[in-house]
Amino acid sequence: MPTITPLMHGVGPSSPDGVIAFSSILLVEGERRLVFDSAHVGRRTLLIARLQERGLTPRDIDLHVVSHAHWDHVQNIDLFDHAPLLLHRDEIRYARRPHRNDWATPQWTGAILDTIPGLTEVGEGYEVMPGVRVVELVGHSPGSIGLEVETDDGLCMLVGDAIHNARVAQAGRSPLVFWDEAAAAASIKRVVESGALIYPGHDLPFRIRNGEVTYFGETDVTVSGPPGVRWVEPPAEPPPIVTWVMPGIEEQRLPER
Repeated sequence: MPTITPLMHGVGPSSPDGVIAFSSILLVEGERRLVFDSAHVGRRTLLIARLQERGLTPRDIDLHVVSHAHWDHVQNIDLFDHAPLLLHRDEIRYARRPHRNDWATPQWTGAILDTIPGLTEVGEGYEVMPGVRVVELVGHSPGSIGLEVETDDGLCMLVGDAIHNARVAQAGRSPLVFWDEAAAAASIKRVVESGALIYPGHDLPFRIRNGEVTYFGETDVTVSGPPGVRWVEPPAEPPPIVTWVMPGIEEQRLPER
């Protein structure tokens, strides 16, 4: 059966001075070896180091699966340019002509994707390898995908930012919608109702049952800063999830190929 190893857990520290956006990077090993998402260049040296800790280099990766084309998930795709890059067909089309208000998909995103000779369109049910299938989790972006992975410990779902973190799963609504709010909520519901162990985009793996969250694993992320940086403790009771919907979302259209 395939196994899942977090190379780096996703974390989401926030700041009014910008988005840090450390997305998770996951290694799936079975009949083939794949990396699910690869984060932004701020995590590149650590990604290489985490592979080296396992006796691997980027060249040992057979496939690279990307949940969606937002900047914090795609900037390291060139590390694996020898391998097929699997991405939803609608995500590829959109990334080549993103909406001007879509700050998560800059105009250069399509150019980055097109540097990979093995760019491969995939959709619902695509079998990546035995025990690993693509699931469509559209809404946060036009072509968000995840992976269903059958492991010895049961069903796992790797979901990218279809579910950013456990609070999003509990709330049943996405905090950031660049494509379709109702579809984003339906994708969250699908994942939660599966009962799977969830590997989110910006949090530790967790399972949610009867609205309660159980985490698996722990993070080793530390944050430091120079004098003058003010650290703020999170509130004891986090505020409810508020959905930000991209202005002009009603204008969204997928361009022709």
